[in-house]
Amino acid sequence: MKERPAAISKAVSGAMRSMPEHSTGPEMAVRRQLFAKGMRYRVQYPVPGAPRRSIDIAFPGKKVAVFIDGCFWHGCSEHRNIPAHNRDWWQSKIDQNRSRDRDTNEILRNAGWLVLRCWEHDLAEQIVAAVIFALSERMNNPNGTSD
Repeated sequence: MKERPAAISKAVSGAMRSMPEHSTGPEMAVRRQLFAKGMRYRVQYPVPGAPRRSIDIAFPGKKVAVFIDGCFWHGCSEHRNIPAHNRDWWQSKIDQNRSRDRDTNEILRNAGWLVLRCWEHDLAEQIVAAVIFALSERMNNPNGTSD
């Protein structure tokens, strides 16, 4: 990837720098609901065999990984808005993020994990319902195979 271009202004640079990498509002909403339902999980759990990558919400005992991807950084087809300034660089950056996401999914699946990828715009209640369903499926079928 090319060297990062200069920001269009100091205000834009500051705004981008201040965006949280984890524990975002959508993640926190899901985590609060899971905790209220008595579920215990790990946060920013390392992806096995992939240095510098982590799972947003992990259930290591059941090998369930939950990612809540930001629409901008992960290229949501509904909400992405590639900046006009340095457009090619941003498109390349988002494409690399998406490629890394696919690679992370594959690493986890090969290690026996169930991967749930959600968007920040998904309702927390729907994400929680999907997590509960996935965990119950894993409890009933720990090997992840269908009968």
